[in-house]
Parts: sequence; C-alpha cells; structure tokens
Amino acid sequence: MMVRLAREEDFPAFLGLATQVEQWFGPMVEEPGFHSAVERHIRRSAALVAVSSESDVLGALLFGGKAPAYHVHWLVVAKRERGKGVGRALMADAVGRFVRGPGSIEVVTFGADHPGATASGARAFYERLGFTPAEAAAAGPEGGSRQVFRRAIA
Repeated sequence: MMVRLAREEDFPAFLGLATQVEQWFGPMVEEPGFHSAVERHIRRSAALVAVSSESDVLGALLFGGKAPAYHVHWLVVAKRERGKGVGRALMADAVGRFVRGPGSIEVVTFGADHPGATASGARAFYERLGFTPAEAAAAGPEGGSRQVFRRAIA
C-alpha cells in the first residue's frame, strides 16, 4: 500500500467509498456539495488516497486548515480494508505532509449514541491515534449526533 496525493482521475473512487458510508453520514454520492468539496481538495493538493500495488483505492482523506488548527474533513476506508492500517497510514501521511506544530488536529465524528459510532469503528480509531473526545458538534445531515475529537500537536 502507498499513500499519495489524490488526482482528478481518483474522483470516481471517492464516490465509490462514499457509497459505503452513506448510511452513517447521509447522502453524498448525488450531492453537488460533496462533489465540489472533493474536487476542491484535489485541486489544492489537500486530498490523499491509499492505493494497493494494483492501484486500487483503499481509502481516502480530505484535509484542511493551517497552523495552529488543522481539520480532517473526511476519511473513509473501503469496507474490505478496515482494520488493516489504511486509515492509520492516511493519517500519518497527512500529519507528516500538512501539519506543523504546535497546534491541534480536529475531526468531527459520530456521537457516542450514533449507530455508526460502533459499527464504523471511527471513535475507537481516532482514540487509538491520540485524539480525545471534546465538545458536541451539530447533528449530521441524517440527523445523527456528532462530536469533535481533538489531538494536540507539539
């Protein structure tokens, strides 16, 4: 597996990943706003993909912010690849490529009561990477609870 900057030709792979998580995040594949966000991150060199040796996209990440506040805007790993280090590799590359401390990285993920909190493993994933639960965030488009997770960067 290799992590690299996303390219325009990776756009369909972002949509493919989005189809695997719409039940938790709400509609994305048909949403022009999601399309624009992915395209904008790719143009700004703020989108990463993890690819297999066969060039299959295993996961993707949209990143933003600048010192001292950075943001994981979207991170999805293909269902068949979850638990194999793809998300960790994407985050490690993003931190090494984009983050300059001191500061913090934030991500908005599922609230503890959201069905996707356990099923997706997102909360546990971020905690293993050193993020801590912080304040509540606005509900997601599907109506589910959300929470900010934050990690300090030295």
